[in-house]
Amino acid sequence: MDKVQLLVALAAALFALGLLGVIVRRNALVMLMCMELMLNGVNLSLVSFMQQTGEASAAVLVFLIFVVAAAEIAIGIPIVLLLVRRKRVLDLDAYSDLRG
Repeated sequence: MDKVQLLVALAAALFALGLLGVIVRRNALVMLMCMELMLNGVNLSLVSFMQQTGEASAAVLVFLIFVVAAAEIAIGIPIVLLLVRRKRVLDLDAYSDLRG
């Protein structure tokens, strides 16, 4: 198994672990961390494919995903903090008023 295949397998494992965390966990902060884990898995796969092909065009996507991850944290954490101040609970099932 060469290095690129190992990195792609690690990226798939990171993404799967993050997806499992989003599906299973109900804690808002843990769900945000798992979404970040999913984005990091995508970044790792893009970097490994970029290393294999030698093209630098994937670097733009990696940078864009970093920007999206930073925006997700910059917006997500204050929203979670406001919700916790409102009901004193991190469990997302307690916020039934957010459902359409």
